[in-house]
Amino acid sequence: MLLAVNDAVSTAVLAGRGGDAEIFGVIDLTSKVETRIAAITLGRAIQFVANASVLGYDVRGAMVVYGEPGTPSLRVWDCEHLWAKYGGALLQP
Repeated sequence: MLLAVNDAVSTAVLAGRGGDAEIFGVIDLTSKVETRIAAITLGRAIQFVANASVLGYDVRGAMVVYGEPGTPSLRVWDCEHLWAKYGGALLQP
C-alpha cells in the first residue's frame, strides 16, 4: 500500500514539476528568521528543500505546496526522496 501511495505522489510530482509551488517553513540559520521563498516551479522547490541544509537553512518544518487545492503538501522527507530518485528530471520542462 505504501509503495502505491509513493508511486502516485511520484507520478503527480513528475507530471506537475513545471507548475508553480510555494515553500513555507524555511528558517535562515544566520538570521534565525523564516525566509520567504518566491514562487518557483515544483521541481526547483523540491531541489531547494532537499539541499537547503547545505545552503544554511533549517527546513525541518518546511512544506512545499503545489497543484490544485487539496493536493497534499510535500515535506522534507518527500523532497529528499524525490530528489534522490529523480534528480535532474524534476528540473526538465
